Amino acid sequence: MTTLTVPAAQVRHTTRVPSRPTGFLTDTWTVLLRELTPKLRQPASMLFAMMQPLVFLGLFAPLLPDVENGSALQWFVPGIVVMTALMGASMTGADLTAEIRSGSHERLLVSPLSRPSLLVGRALKEVVPVLFQTAVILAVVTPFSFDLHLGGVLVGAVIVSLFAIGLGALSFALATAAKEQDWVFWTVQQMLIFPLLLLSGVLLPLDGAPGWLRFLSDINPMTYVVEAERALFSGEFPADVVTGGFVAAAVVAALGVLVGVRTMERSS
Repeated sequence: MTTLTVPAAQVRHTTRVPSRPTGFLTDTWTVLLRELTPKLRQPASMLFAMMQPLVFLGLFAPLLPDVENGSALQWFVPGIVVMTALMGASMTGADLTAEIRSGSHERLLVSPLSRPSLLVGRALKEVVPVLFQTAVILAVVTPFSFDLHLGGVLVGAVIVSLFAIGLGALSFALATAAKEQDWVFWTVQQMLIFPLLLLSGVLLPLDGAPGWLRFLSDINPMTYVVEAERALFSGEFPADVVTGGFVAAAVVAALGVLVGVRTMERSS
């Protein structure tokens, strides 16, 4: 009786299970769906995040001065839209700190998903809350002397979405660097967002500000995003202002993704 002996290497070769074909776009889409699913299942969480901008509208709108042409809301509302993107996107890193503490983030790091896709997919998720909250704000203010210019709003939505992607990526990078130290994340986040907010002229115009304050406002990318949104929401398309806002938002997005990807690749 003859016994057939199969080499072990051949056994391992023949029993190998083919791995799932992956790519950056596929992995990014998988991460995006993973991040969006809880939001879509619980839209009340996005509505709850609207409380702050609606409070600002309710308290500041009665204090706005009367203007000759149109309503002061045309000037104020676009700034509130950008402020909502700033607040929401900058806080999303807190979700990642919770995943780091629970160990789910560590499991993702050792999964077949590419590390850049873990960051890019999370950052792209920021577009959905921004668009949803913008729609809610416009639905609230349109009956109150706010002229809705749909074309300008759509272009403005692209700019503010780019801005939110960059902020979200930077927030995730900060959470990755802070790891389980929540106080580090919140301290840095709070120290950065309020200067960005106040220096962009969202709440008060900076026309009569001192020179040093104007200089800080000029180097603040959020200033150009706010100016572009105000022009677009008024139905105007000044090329220099809109281009400045788009470039500022694109720079923030590119910087955020670059820093975020490098931080994610070094994460352990």
